[in-house]
Amino acid sequence: MIRRVGHAPQHGRRYIQRPGAYAVLQRDAKVLLTCQFDPDPDIQLPGGGIDPGESPLQALHREVFEETGWHIAQPRRLGAFRRFVYMPEYDLWAEKLCHIYAARPTLRISDPTEPHHVAMWMPTSFAAETLRNEGDRLFLSRYLSSGVQ
Repeated sequence: MIRRVGHAPQHGRRYIQRPGAYAVLQRDAKVLLTCQFDPDPDIQLPGGGIDPGESPLQALHREVFEETGWHIAQPRRLGAFRRFVYMPEYDLWAEKLCHIYAARPTLRISDPTEPHHVAMWMPTSFAAETLRNEGDRLFLSRYLSSGVQ
């Protein structure tokens, strides 16, 4: 069973399943996050939707690059969570199935190519508390407290 975070689904509302892949990217005492400014500022783990025909790992590499401009290596799966949300950029209600990975950021190629995104390195001491998404906070906190990095 995959843990649900956030609000319970609304009775009678139709949700479209949207699988995605997201990354915990640590280097030294900092974590690479992305801030999406549209529709409102939101600091997140980098990642996003898995396109049809794409594997979660292919999506992870593509999405991390689009949102941060970084290449990554050695991804390993940490787990998954699901949440029920409205996605204004797509005008749909979604059941997001979020696959979370830890990976090593290896090379910055460019600024983010995804519109309205800015990459930011945040100290591990308070990175988790800046994340709005409860599932992102949960996985980042668990990862940082595990000492496995």
